[in-house]
Amino acid sequence: MGHPVMFDDADPLLGRVRELALAFPDAAEKISHGRPSFYTTKVFAHYGGSRKTPDGLERHDCALLVLPGEDERAALLEEGRCFVPAYVGHAGWIGVDLSDGTDWGEIGELLDASYRRTAGPRRVARLDKA
Repeated sequence: MGHPVMFDDADPLLGRVRELALAFPDAAEKISHGRPSFYTTKVFAHYGGSRKTPDGLERHDCALLVLPGEDERAALLEEGRCFVPAYVGHAGWIGVDLSDGTDWGEIGELLDASYRRTAGPRRVARLDKA
């Protein structure tokens, strides 16, 4: 039995994430565990996630999960809008809550950093030529 769909395809925040994520070389989207994921060979971003709390899982439906560098990760986790996501946080991923006031330039930079860590040298070289 598959996972239930946990997103609204008409969500404008998801639309903006899609626009940014799918602009990277060879980027594609798939539904994984009921949520949109963006990938080349490996996933570089997820839309929506959750975090573990003492009471169980706390859903963050309008969040972006990315894999930043270690220094950037530490700085982001000091902000209240960022969290360590369940299941992938131990591997360096962070979640960033999105809202109408989101700085989309910063989100683009986070997607870029995550893409560069997962896409492989040929795709990164293509990105740098663009």
